[in-house]
Amino acid sequence: MSGPIDLWDLLLGALALMLVVEGLLPFFSPSTWRSVFERATRMSDGQIRFIGLSSMLAGLVTLVLFWH
Repeated sequence: MSGPIDLWDLLLGALALMLVVEGLLPFFSPSTWRSVFERATRMSDGQIRFIGLSSMLAGLVTLVLFWH
């Protein structure tokens, strides 16, 4: 039987999973990743902020829906 999950263990696990997911596209399709990255460098600051905000909100909604 395991004890309660330590917050740091949970955060480090989430960070590790994020790094794995972030690495999938450049590993499997470097040319697509390069194209996406080049398009991102041509975006305005407002567009990049909107993408960041959307990502954070999607993550928060997912946490609220699935956190037990």
